Amino acid sequence: MRQIIAMGGGGFSMEPKNLLLDNYILSQVKSDAPKVCFVPTASGDQTNYIERFYKAFQTLPCQPSHLSLFEPEVTDTESFTLEQDVIYVGGGNTKNMLLLWKEWGLDTLLKKAYAEGILLTGLSAGSICWFEEGLTDPLNAPLYKLDCLGFLKGSNCPHYDGENKRKPAYHQLLSEGKIIEGYAADDGGALHFINETLFSSISSRPMAKAYTVKCEGNQVVEDEIRTIYLGE
Repeated sequence: MRQIIAMGGGGFSMEPKNLLLDNYILSQVKSDAPKVCFVPTASGDQTNYIERFYKAFQTLPCQPSHLSLFEPEVTDTESFTLEQDVIYVGGGNTKNMLLLWKEWGLDTLLKKAYAEGILLTGLSAGSICWFEEGLTDPLNAPLYKLDCLGFLKGSNCPHYDGENKRKPAYHQLLSEGKIIEGYAADDGGALHFINETLFSSISSRPMAKAYTVKCEGNQVVEDEIRTIYLGE
């Protein structure tokens, strides 16, 4: 079974006291203590980000580790990656991340991991990377479409309600035919795909939602996906 959980925003890095999404991810793995590897490439392997990952996941029933490309500590990247149960990709600069992954061959390795049933997940950059296209935000420049790994069909827009430029930019690119139709998720919202088909939409915040977004004629159509709040 192939699984991807694409978070619009949330998890330990945005909600350190609300690990509902992170717990949900772990619950999808058939192991009492799944191996979870954090990949912080998009942040430049920022030390503080890695430390926050361990601080959160050491409180959860799992075996946390991380994979650094800037200061490698793993001698056999392929064996290390393929022994994981979950690959968790952090946020940051998606374009730089994908370029580095290609240089290191990690894009091909992640495709192999996905085919072997290792659950792929992440937020922001770690969400859009799995789709054919994503909406990315370079520093002090307009948001634009980025070609991604294509494990999932369509485009993806994270932080749909969390960053005021996201939704208008996504709608504009769709209306201009510059990005293909796809999915959007609020901060705290996540899309769970099984075998490339949307299985469920879940959230760590009561009002967080996810949507399918497409262009019909000259009009952008946004349909809310039924979302299950993971809290009480």
